[in-house]
Amino acid sequence: MFLNFLYKKITPVLLRKQLVIYFDNTYRKKLRNDILNFYKEIPDNEITDDKREALDFLHKNPLHIFPCNFVENYNLYYIKVFNDADIDLRYVLFYGKRLYLKRTWNNRKIKRNFNYLLLEQDKASPHKYLTDQFKVEKGEVVVDAGAAEGIFSLSVIEQVRKIYLFETDEEWIEALEATFAPWKEKVEIINKYVSNNNDHHNLSLDAFFKDKESVNFIKADVEGAEADLLEGSKELLSKDSNLKVAITTYHKQNDETHLAKVLHSSGFKTENSTGFMLYIYDKDIKPPYFRRGLIRAYK
Repeated sequence: MFLNFLYKKITPVLLRKQLVIYFDNTYRKKLRNDILNFYKEIPDNEITDDKREALDFLHKNPLHIFPCNFVENYNLYYIKVFNDADIDLRYVLFYGKRLYLKRTWNNRKIKRNFNYLLLEQDKASPHKYLTDQFKVEKGEVVVDAGAAEGIFSLSVIEQVRKIYLFETDEEWIEALEATFAPWKEKVEIINKYVSNNNDHHNLSLDAFFKDKESVNFIKADVEGAEADLLEGSKELLSKDSNLKVAITTYHKQNDETHLAKVLHSSGFKTENSTGFMLYIYDKDIKPPYFRRGLIRAYK
């Protein structure tokens, strides 16, 4: 604690930032080399086509959370940031709709994060929730667990009958309220963490929907707590016969297998999104390194 305090006291802010960048770049270079060296030892006939595509990308490019060629189609410098003078809050346009961002973010950070959001939902992305066959239908009731900025909800807002946005980060609430003001009659924002228990900061979907209408679609990206979310949704998952679930699997090494098993036990059929992600923010990442982005489940 004292050493950390001393470091901040005697090290200029600019130098600290440069050190962070240096160590991050060093980590990324090492991880990239570790991945490529690991797969050199794997017989070629044991590497699937989609994994080979990711490896080909890594051979030619720096480490990227999406080791896929589609990332080359995006450039944050073309993103325009606007300011809503009435509430003094910045926003970007997403298919003609205003998507507001955190008040504390400057234009550069907004562009960088919005560019990443667009990458996530590219048709070729392993993080894309919806497909032409797996989608939110008109008049459905939707749960967006881990809503963050709300881009998923904004993409389906026109067709839903009701949508519940669960977001624990206080900074996002103001932005979400601004984004969904035009549809406030069918949007409910809940400032709690979706989990398997119920207290001041957490709630389970089973408890929340105990006396409410049926849910048709659950989108879940809760930063590694997806297993807890499913644990707290057992009744919901078992009783609704037309329920669809899109849930992320890239935060933890074994989530793809574990979450699929839980969903199968509740009568769901599952499919993985295409392609792979390299979740480089998991400092304990280990072979085989590549992870599926999400599971799409349906009955």
